[in-house]
Amino acid sequence: MELDYPDFEILILPDKSFIKYIPHNEKTSYKIIPTGPVSPADKRDMALEHAEGEILAFIDDDAYPAKDWLKNAVENFKDANVAAVGGPAITPPEDSFSQVASGIVYSSMIVSGNFTYRYLPKKRGEIDDYPSCNLLVRKSVMTELGGFNTEFWPGEDTKLCLDIVKKLKKKIIYEPTAIVYHHRRPLFSAHLDQISSYALHRGYFVKRYPETSLKLAYFLPTILLASLVGGAVIVFYSAIFANIYFTCIAFYLSLVAILGVFSIPEKISAGLTLRKKIGMMAMVSAGIVLSHLYYGFYFLFGLLSPKLKEENIV
Repeated sequence: MELDYPDFEILILPDKSFIKYIPHNEKTSYKIIPTGPVSPADKRDMALEHAEGEILAFIDDDAYPAKDWLKNAVENFKDANVAAVGGPAITPPEDSFSQVASGIVYSSMIVSGNFTYRYLPKKRGEIDDYPSCNLLVRKSVMTELGGFNTEFWPGEDTKLCLDIVKKLKKKIIYEPTAIVYHHRRPLFSAHLDQISSYALHRGYFVKRYPETSLKLAYFLPTILLASLVGGAVIVFYSAIFANIYFTCIAFYLSLVAILGVFSIPEKISAGLTLRKKIGMMAMVSAGIVLSHLYYGFYFLFGLLSPKLKEENIV
C-alpha cells in the first residue's frame, strides 16, 4: 500500500482466518485478526483492542484510499478539540457501468441533497454525522466511549458521531482532500437493497437519535411516495384533480431527467459513446426515481417500527 504517510499499521478483520501474502514494507505493519461472523461495529471495536496508533482510520472492505488520504486527514487533528475526521467516498473510475450509474445517483443533488459532500469533494467544515467507510477517530475518544458499542448496521457511525458531539462536546471535521474510493453496488437490485437498509435505519433513528436524524430532508422521499399514492386515489374521484396530478408527475420526471443528466461528470460522459451516454442517462434517471420510492417506503417502515431486529436489548 503506497500511502504517503511515515508510519501506520493495517488491521484486517475477516470472519475467517486466511493466508495472504502481503509485500514487506518497512514503515507498515499488518495484522490479520479473524473475528467470526460478527457485525462491522463489533469488528471495529475489536480493532480498538489491537491498534497501537493514536488515530484509528476506518475504511470498508470495498474501498481503498487515495495516496494522500492519511496525510490530509491527520492535519485536522492538530486541533485538540477535533475528535474525528471524515472525507468523501468517491466512485472509482474502474467500476462497471452499472456501478458508476449507482455512484452518480448517490452524488446527485436530487437524491442526497445537502449530503452530496459524502460522495464528492465539497467545502471543508464541521459535521455531526458521517459514514464509517471513511472516518478517522482518536483512539482515546473511542476508548472513552467504549467503541461503537452497538449492533446497528448500517447506523453504527450515526451513534458514534452523536456520542462524540453530544457526550464529549468534541468536533467532527469534513476534510474534502481525505479521499477514499468506494466501489458501488450496481443498479438496480443491489443498489436498491442498500438504499432500503439505509432508509429503514434512518427512519428508526428519527425516534432513537433525533438530534441528527430528525431532519426534513430525510422525510422528503416518504412525502413524495405518500403524494403519489394519495394522489392516485383522489384521481378516481376527481377529474379536475387528475390534470394537476399528472402535471406534477410530469414536472417531477422532467426535473429528475435534467438533474440526472447534469449529475453525470464530464470526465465520465466524455468517455462514453452516444449510445452509452443515452443508456447512462436513462439508468441514472430510473435509479433516482426508484431510490426515492424505495427510500420513502423503508424510511416510513423504520419510523413505524418499535424495534429493529439487530437492536441490543439491555
